[in-house]
Amino acid sequence: MLRNLDAVPTGTDPALADLVDRIAGIAAGLARRIARGGLDEDLAGACGTNTDGDTQKALDVIADEAFIAALRGAGVRWYASEEQDSVMPLDAAGPFGVAIDPLDGSSNIDTNVSIGTIFGIHPARDDADATFLRPGRDLRAAGYAIYGPQCCLMVTFGTGVQKYVLDPDSGRFHLIGTLASVPADSTEYAINASNYRHWPAPVRTYVDDRVAGADGPEGRNFNMRWIASLVAETHRILTRGGIFLYPGDARKGYENGRLRLVYECAPIAMLIEQAGGRATDGTEPVLGLVPGRLHARTPFVFGSAHKVARLASYFDPETRGTGTRKQDHGLFQP
Repeated sequence: MLRNLDAVPTGTDPALADLVDRIAGIAAGLARRIARGGLDEDLAGACGTNTDGDTQKALDVIADEAFIAALRGAGVRWYASEEQDSVMPLDAAGPFGVAIDPLDGSSNIDTNVSIGTIFGIHPARDDADATFLRPGRDLRAAGYAIYGPQCCLMVTFGTGVQKYVLDPDSGRFHLIGTLASVPADSTEYAINASNYRHWPAPVRTYVDDRVAGADGPEGRNFNMRWIASLVAETHRILTRGGIFLYPGDARKGYENGRLRLVYECAPIAMLIEQAGGRATDGTEPVLGLVPGRLHARTPFVFGSAHKVARLASYFDPETRGTGTRKQDHGLFQP
């Protein structure tokens, strides 16, 4: 019986539905706690570093501990968190492995910008590494909660993307419906332009063409966005279209960007593809990538399908900027 969601798509595995329902319950509790941030506690206070050396905020730890507690007894055999060094075993006979970024965008807590939770659910294998070090195409479900003016839960069970909105009075998420395709026509692109000098040449050229606007090859003006919160960037693109880019660059430690394949990129890629968009590492589909380690990073580009295709074409000198590639694997059409 669902307690925190009012509906799931017909035919959804009941055990999978129950697991997502539990995740929704924790998200609702976090939304209430975040709304009271500063009244009861300092959620943005630093409290150490995680396995990759990133500063942990109090809310990072609070969220991680809340999910661990709630997912015991929920059919989760393996729990892999961005905040933990290694996979945690929870239920020995559970059928699922949960990969989670308990609190995405924590640098924005004290600025009152939208933050969130990202999760992906794999079928569990006997070995923890085998459960998570596999292509994102194996995901059974994926989603995120965004804690903003509305608290929304965006979920895919593999049949489109369902949008839920939290009713603050009842504390339950209500299904609004299945999203339409990612809008194809948008003049927005999202990238941290302060890193321009470090980017590979194809990315610099792509952005130069956007900056050129009406005087550039596309003959139209563009707007740049950058929120530094992956859930907020994803929510905007699912709603309005456009493209997000976090490329690898020349700085030490940024060769593969900064976003984690297991916890962030694969779940977001599944959502984007289920909404008719594309998600790549610049040229290859993210859902086909196999992480070499739990905290592996990857360059990440996602959004409206033809915009992602156009970016990919910049990496091929014979088709640069055309929206096609000499070898396109059937994925990169204008």
